[in-house]
Amino acid sequence: MIPSDQITGAEALIRSLIAEGTDTVFGYPGGAIMPVYDTLYDYQDTLRHILVRHEQGASHAAEGYARVTGRPGVVIVTSGPGATNILTGLSDALMDSTPMVVITGQVASGMLGSEAFQETDMVAITLPITKWATQIRKAEDIPAMVARAFYIATSGRPGPVVLDIAKDAQIGFMNWKPYKKCSYIRSYNPNPFIAPEQIEAAAAILNEAKKPLILAGHGVSISNAGEQLKTLAEKIQAPVASTLLGLSAMPTDHPLYQGMLGMHGNLGPNYLTNKADVILGVGLRFDDRVTSLVSKYAPDARIIHIDIDPSENGKIVSPDCFITGDAADVLSRIAEKVKPARHDEWLSVFRKCREDENKLIIEKDITPTEGCIRMGEAINYISGQSGHKAIVVTDVGQNQMFAARYSGFTEPRSMVTSGGLGTMGFGLPAAIGARLGCPDRTVILYVGDGGLQMTIQELGTIMEYGINVKIVLLNNNFLGNVRQWQAMFFNNRFSQTPMVNPDFLKIVEAYNIPGENVATREELPAAVDRMLAAPTSYLLNINIDPTDMIFPMIAPGQGIDEILVAIDKKYKPL
Repeated sequence: MIPSDQITGAEALIRSLIAEGTDTVFGYPGGAIMPVYDTLYDYQDTLRHILVRHEQGASHAAEGYARVTGRPGVVIVTSGPGATNILTGLSDALMDSTPMVVITGQVASGMLGSEAFQETDMVAITLPITKWATQIRKAEDIPAMVARAFYIATSGRPGPVVLDIAKDAQIGFMNWKPYKKCSYIRSYNPNPFIAPEQIEAAAAILNEAKKPLILAGHGVSISNAGEQLKTLAEKIQAPVASTLLGLSAMPTDHPLYQGMLGMHGNLGPNYLTNKADVILGVGLRFDDRVTSLVSKYAPDARIIHIDIDPSENGKIVSPDCFITGDAADVLSRIAEKVKPARHDEWLSVFRKCREDENKLIIEKDITPTEGCIRMGEAINYISGQSGHKAIVVTDVGQNQMFAARYSGFTEPRSMVTSGGLGTMGFGLPAAIGARLGCPDRTVILYVGDGGLQMTIQELGTIMEYGINVKIVLLNNNFLGNVRQWQAMFFNNRFSQTPMVNPDFLKIVEAYNIPGENVATREELPAAVDRMLAAPTSYLLNINIDPTDMIFPMIAPGQGIDEILVAIDKKYKPL
């Protein structure tokens, strides 16, 4: 007889997840994780499980959930192929600093190393693409390892962790004690000391600035530092630009906000980077999409870099002042030290760049008068009709870049996209996770015909759980971004980029999702209104000009201010 104070390791896992505040898990059952799923049966009213149609979908849905809520996304999958199917999501989450706790089943301890059915060494595989990974072989170790996993995933620079649990640990018994959350691990310091002299140094540099520029990265959103960012920017009247993942950290209608940085970013932030005398980078990695050719990046600027991860210090650029710390905390301290300032003339240069961009690019993108619908006009219109309040989820490619350029944001945590890894297939499951995380907000997914078909089976998840996601399929029958590079750099040799697509309306109809085709711009307004008003998910299959290209663009090997506004035309101030 089993003592009344003992429970299985599987039940200890579920109790631990609930004690950590988990309300939703994404997963797919299988042999090596079946004891956990059997226990889940008794906790259906407490812990919501979302059955995805592929384990990769579970990982991306968990990412979407984490990005909009700030809480870790939780995934449960079986061993072997079930576990390896989540590798892309783990790598994506690590690159984009997204907290995830992934639980994988494993064969029994006595069978480890024997090449047992569906045995895979998940710890060895996932160590390079996680913040922490460990294997659990005893039931009594499960609560403490869960506590440690949540602490590591969410503290400091967030990221994914893996708990690989042997089957005998799931079915073994243990004495349950009151659950203790983890708040300290020796040798792990997620909240580094913020040196006062570094705050003083940063403030002194900003006080001397004549042409300051603030760059806001994903770390601003992660630390909920939007208000602190605005306070500092307004005090010193500094223009603010964001990375792709930093979008929505600052409202796009704020007078100091200047747009997006990077390969397809706005003219002002990119072109004027090399005119700035001080750059304050907050919660970004200064990756290649932001800096372009590093040797030509910001030659006249003194750089202040704020990041929670000390390994970012000098990794790409050499800052004059690096501050390790939480973005909200550091920005608040700097704001207290800096002197109020005005930079009206400097801001007027940004306005001039915006005027140039309107004439050279934006007007053509959002108000064309002939030809096929363009991605920019569709996204610009949809954003306006949603009041710029929707959570925008994108796949990867031209749809992603156009959505980043022409979506407006009024609320934080409103942009969900795959940045560092650039994962096609991310969009649909991430939109599912975002909607489940924020059920009271409209979620709009922008996706291309290539990316949609990579995880299209997750339409079944939408159907089963009645999840309301507005799917905007920007359909050009091409792998559009690759096609653009082939047109620009490979002599129009469109190798394996044209696509013969199915009838997407018939597919969504099979999943009980309404939708419609939009072939002309005259049809667009009414179709968008029907989509936004629908009480269910809805698909707009918009026929897009296959030759549509995303500009501005900084070609590989070029400086940040060497910007193409057309295939054969570089930007020069008008």
